[in-house]
Parts: sequence; structure tokens; C-alpha cells
Amino acid sequence: MAKKIRILSLDGGGIRGIITCVILKYIEEQLQKLDNPTAKIGDYFDLIAGTSTGGILASILLFPDNDNKAKYSVETALDLYAKRGETIFNVSFWQHIINPFGLFSEKISQRGLEKQLEEVFGSLQIKSFIKPSLITSYDIFHRKAKFFTSHEAESNLENFYVKDVCRATAAAPTYFEPAKIKSFYGQEFTLIDGGVYANNPALCAYAEARKIEFSKILNDLSKPDFPKISDMIIVSVGTGEVLKPYTFRQFENAGKVKWIQPLIDILLSANVETTDYHIRKMYETLGARNAKNYYRLMPSLKNASSEMDDVSAKNIYELIQSGLSFVDQNRKELNEIAKKLIKNK
Repeated sequence: MAKKIRILSLDGGGIRGIITCVILKYIEEQLQKLDNPTAKIGDYFDLIAGTSTGGILASILLFPDNDNKAKYSVETALDLYAKRGETIFNVSFWQHIINPFGLFSEKISQRGLEKQLEEVFGSLQIKSFIKPSLITSYDIFHRKAKFFTSHEAESNLENFYVKDVCRATAAAPTYFEPAKIKSFYGQEFTLIDGGVYANNPALCAYAEARKIEFSKILNDLSKPDFPKISDMIIVSVGTGEVLKPYTFRQFENAGKVKWIQPLIDILLSANVETTDYHIRKMYETLGARNAKNYYRLMPSLKNASSEMDDVSAKNIYELIQSGLSFVDQNRKELNEIAKKLIKNK
């Protein structure tokens, strides 16, 4: 019997990636309960896509152990975000003085981020990922999207160090400076965060899955090649709904400087919502049963900050609470996802 292709898509959102980890941790616990006590979520998807913080999380979930299975549990990823977040997003007092609010240069030094990525990924290459990946970034020199796809990385043209891929996908404008990285072929790229066009990469993941020979890549004849939307289960996880209102009065006579931050905020959330709309409409054409194979998990931020770099102990606590509240209210749906992932293993 043909099995469905299971796709996991992870939004961008900086430190708000903690919410994603909390939701995935619950699904992983259900997999352990229902299927295998040592189950790791990376083994239960056939393609994982991520943007920015979602790209880093995807890379952790696709990290291979000695048997080419997932090495890390979601707990490890959550640990990374909760404990190392402060190092990644640290802004010193001196930087605040010479660069208030990131007006004159990037808000955060990339050194903390690069150090953490080096510690986590070392010399791992994306061709070593356990499953196909799609991690987004944008090439500001050639002015086009750049996707990191592990299933195409046998060629040195498409193979990169994972730490460089993560540095590129996380290079959010105004937060970090662009990433200058090289492929194993020696080609140099100047890249920024893929959130500028795909903060929710689910549609990119769908398009990528359409061209993959899954039976060959996964060595599993029950998996369809070049799958159609009806052959896919898509689980798309957001980093908290940002519903900050802007009034006419605030922007009645606003100039460029006043528009910069709100515009970034609006573009990121509009992009997320539009992708959800497109995929939802695609699934609605399939009939009642298959339409239920798309899951958009987007929690309310509750008392947590919408800022991508708020690593205060209070905000990390609130982000975890936001994730736990979503889990509590959507247990039935999350249990259903776990069962479908096992059924299509």
C-alpha cells in the first residue's frame, strides 16, 4: 500500500522557536508512547523544511547518528534555544551605547551565533542529513532565493557545511549581518534570512517534494515519487501569532525611518498567513478525507513578547507557557498527527 510523504515545515521567529520545540516535544512523546520508547521526531518525516530559527531546528532534527538515524531529540533542541539563546542574541551594554536600537549597524554581533553553531554542528555537511531538507535563504548579490537541499548535495555545487547553512538562514536583516559562505565547489554566496520571502516555508516544501524520487532517496518502495498534494501530509508549525495593531494616526505622516520596523513585522506575518491560505485552499480541493492531512499549528503568544531577540528569563518562561497552553488545547489534533506519522512510516 502506498504511503504518504510526511512533510514538516518550521517557521522563522528567532527565540520564539522555543514555542515550536514545545509543540514538537509533545508530538515526539506521543511517538514514544505509541511506537518506540526511543523515537525521535526526525525519523518520522520524509522532508523537513525550515526558515531562520526553523532552519536551525530542522538541521538539529536531521543530524545523523552512527546508524544514519536522528541523533537528537526535540528536548536537545529546546535545550539549545532556552540555554544558549542568550549567547546568540546577546547585545552588550557598549553596543547599546554606540548602536542604539540597531540604527547604525546590525543589532546583534554574529560571533555568538557562529560560536554556538560551530559547537553544535562542527564539520557536518548537509549531504549527511538523514532525510531530504529544504532550508531557505536569499542571495542579495544575484537577487534570488537560495534553497539548501540535502538530497541534491551529492554534488559539491550544492553541498555546504551545516553551520554555514544555519548562519545564512538566520541572517535576519537588522539583527545579523549577511552571511558570506562557500559551497564545497568553492562558489561564494552572500545570503540573508529566507524569511524575507518565505517565513513560512510550507509552500516551498510542497514544491520541492513534487520533484523528489522519494522511493529511491529513502530506499522505500512504498513511498511515492514526485508526490501530488493528495500524497502528502504537511505539518506546518508557527512561532506564535503576531497581531500587533497599527493605527492610521500612527502612520498618517510617517517617513521611511518610522516605517522600517513595522514594515518588516507586517511583511513577515503577511507572508506566513498567505502561505497558509494557499496550502489550505489546495487541500480543500481534495475532498473531506485528504483535506485533513494539512495541519497548521500556530499558537497565540499569550504573555510572551513578539520580539525575535527577547531572551530575558521571563520571556523564555512565557514562550514555554505559550507552547504548553497550545498543546493543552490541541491535544486531540497533536495525537492524530502522531498516529498518522506512525501509519505512514
